Amino acid sequence: MTAETLKILIIGAHPDDCDLHAGGTAALWRGHGHDVRFVSVTNGESGHHQMSGEELVTRRRNEAAASGATLEIRYDVLNNRDGYLQPTIEARFEIIALIRQYNPDLILTHRPNDYHPDHRYTSQLVCDAAYMVTVPPIVPEVPALRDNPIIAYLSDTFERPYRLAPTVAVDIEPVLDKVVAMLDCHESQFYEWLPYNMRREDEVPSDPDERLKWLKGFYLGWIDSFADRHRDLVIATYGPERGRTIRYIEAFEPCEYGAPLNEAAIKRLFPFVP
Repeated sequence: MTAETLKILIIGAHPDDCDLHAGGTAALWRGHGHDVRFVSVTNGESGHHQMSGEELVTRRRNEAAASGATLEIRYDVLNNRDGYLQPTIEARFEIIALIRQYNPDLILTHRPNDYHPDHRYTSQLVCDAAYMVTVPPIVPEVPALRDNPIIAYLSDTFERPYRLAPTVAVDIEPVLDKVVAMLDCHESQFYEWLPYNMRREDEVPSDPDERLKWLKGFYLGWIDSFADRHRDLVIATYGPERGRTIRYIEAFEPCEYGAPLNEAAIKRLFPFVP
């Protein structure tokens, strides 16, 4: 364990969002002895083309638990309905209580501009909880925090109203296989629903070993543009020689509603970044 054990809270909209968007950095944190918690704000009941409801919820909870076990982290799946999420007072209070109970050093979540309404509203709920976590009369049954946590946004490629503007880039190539192992646990998503939804279901091999190789290719194709999109930041972070050759990153943009993600905070929160 390190002298200071960080507490990292990653809040996604669905089971598998945390893994897909921050699994590499989570693996690096765990490798340095830090505490990481994944949370899915919705129950995943709608993420399939052949099953839904409680049957799918149970399956996806089990998949999330298996994924979390690969890094020995807690993976919570909340009870909000998949595809029905709204930024209600009740949902906000649930997120406030969750943040207070865990008291994280850093929260990662979706950006507010995103194709999926559950992603957008998850972001809004986290942003709405910022500052309010320090206000004692709000959710009084859970003691308020004295300090507003640092919040940052997960990577995406959306351009409007503005593209991601990260200040942190993390080389995740050393832990790619750990991320793939996590994604492999989400069978309903990466071998069934997403290939179907993308009209790629005929590509998925039946042999487990071949399927894992296919999944790695699928995942790398998902993230392969990030390093080039943010190459200047990668070079500034890792230096010209290494920075030009890094192929796979996760990048994070500060959310202005949280505490400042300044240079000192980045050095403390991302100890594996030069």
